[in-house]
Formats: sequence, structure tokens, C-alpha cells
Amino acid sequence: MPDNVHCLAEGPRVGIRHFTYEDGVEFTARARESEGLHRPWLFPPGSADAYAAYARRLIEDPTKAGFLVCERDGGGIAGFININNIVEGGFLCGALGYGAFAHAAGRGLMAEGLGLVVRYAFGKMGLHRLEINAQPQNAASIALARRCGFRLEGFSPDFIYIDGAWRDHERWAITAEMVSSR
Repeated sequence: MPDNVHCLAEGPRVGIRHFTYEDGVEFTARARESEGLHRPWLFPPGSADAYAAYARRLIEDPTKAGFLVCERDGGGIAGFININNIVEGGFLCGALGYGAFAHAAGRGLMAEGLGLVVRYAFGKMGLHRLEINAQPQNAASIALARRCGFRLEGFSPDFIYIDGAWRDHERWAITAEMVSSR
């Protein structure tokens, strides 16, 4: 973890913090190690130049917020969760994208991290609704959405262009009221 970078929120095993440009070496190494886990669902940046462009969008674009899920024991990056397409005004919504790195997969770290991001988004960021769009065959992503309290709201054929084709997606969502009622 870069010096003087502090967590925005912490759970028992992970904390979340914003991306920095200094995270590039670790992030890209983890992304390359995790290609077998991510494909064909996800294509995180695996080179320094690709990471710099990716991080720049998450750091500078007000319609995006990027979070690294870091293990409290050692600070290593376990995964990432981004809020994209943030809309303010009467909508107060954002679309989540996320990925665990291979060394952290299956350990519950992303569920803990996603819970922290959801609470941060509904608290500090003032959002009302978060959405997850997952390909129906992506069992791990759908299991994470379900485990974190998101509800299935529908199915959208040919919804997002990924890996050279328009892919069907299930639409999952959670609202601030759903979280506060738990």
C-alpha cells in the first residue's frame, strides 16, 4: 500500500480506499496473475500504460469512483470495486463493477469489501441506489450480489459490449432503504 494512503472504511479483514497512480505495479501484477479467473467476464488493465489510463478515469472523472479492497493484514490488494455512471439529482444512482484477484478469491474478502463500498456510497457519497449487471453464466458475480443483499430486478438481452460481442445481463440492485432496514 502506498505511504500516507488511508482506508475510507474498514471491516474485520479488509479496508477500502481509493485508487492511486502508485498502485499500478501491484494492481497490474495481480491482474495478470488473475486472467484465468477473470476471463471472459472482466479485462482489468495488465500494463503500466493501461493502468495509468484506467486509474486516471477513476480518479478524475466525477461520474466514477474507484475503490481498492485491501487486506488489513499486510495491505495487499485483494480486489477492486468501481462505481460507474454516477448520476446525481433525482436519480442518485451508480453501476458497480468489481473483481477479486486470484490469491483472494473464495475467501469472502470481496463480500466484506462490497459491504463497505455500499455503506460508503449510501453514506458519504449520498447515493440512493446501486446496480450490478452480471452475465447469467457468471456464477461468482451473481453469488456476490445475492450474498450482499442485492435483489434481482430483471434481464437485459444484448446489454453490454464485452470481449467483442453484446452480452446478456441480469440486473441486480440495492437501495439505501434496503440496507438501513437490515
